[in-house]
Amino acid sequence: MLLRNEKMRISGKAVKSLIGFVLLITIVGSMTGCTDPYAPKIVSPVATTMEIIGHSVQGRPIECYRFGSGAETILFLASIHGSEPAGTPLMWKLIEQIQKDRRLLNGRTILVIPVANPDGYAARTRENVNEVDLNRNFPADNRINITEYGTRPLSEPESKALYDLILQAWPARVITLHQPLQCIDYDGPGQAIAENMGRVMPLPVTKLGARPGSMGAYVGETLGIPIITVELLATDHRLTADELWARYGRGLVAAIVYPEVLY
Repeated sequence: MLLRNEKMRISGKAVKSLIGFVLLITIVGSMTGCTDPYAPKIVSPVATTMEIIGHSVQGRPIECYRFGSGAETILFLASIHGSEPAGTPLMWKLIEQIQKDRRLLNGRTILVIPVANPDGYAARTRENVNEVDLNRNFPADNRINITEYGTRPLSEPESKALYDLILQAWPARVITLHQPLQCIDYDGPGQAIAENMGRVMPLPVTKLGARPGSMGAYVGETLGIPIITVELLATDHRLTADELWARYGRGLVAAIVYPEVLY
């Protein structure tokens, strides 16, 4: 877990609770190995677990925050394209909201990956440092083997880490944040979830179609798991985390509590 200067500072200790061992983590600065003005200065103390599900090409950890232990698992992730950074502060705000409102964990396990492409996020590039688009590197039926998509499926450690997590957790739905197409897209059986989110989000529900080798194509079409791609505005990275949450937070909560809308 990296700070702005790529050093670790974790306070707290492991404690035993009714659901096993958890970590009390004090998060200071960015989790991504680069300067991130949106990362919360302090989130403490919180009973949760942070798992490093893999590492980037340059060795940065890919961090997954796990909340709850319910039967229904929901996966959120952002910044698989490092040049689309607005989703990351939304993930930190989602983590804060889960901490505040434990109703969100009723019968659920929520997994949050704030930065899926930490090297690209640090450099603000779409691809990882191997110049491969991670969101075209999955073993979907429509995959194309070309250099910019990876010469083989899961050639990159970042996409392999996400692939392994999805198969291990088998989430009931996946929500991934992108920019800049200004819509709520879905693949697989995700239309009803997208429409539920659209009731409280200022974005239209639009079927864009599964891109070759994308996470949407693999998760939604190959595995048959509902996956929602929230395409934020091109300028949303200029907003503060609070402004982003005011605009989109209710939609993320709606994705958790589907088929209901909690607030």
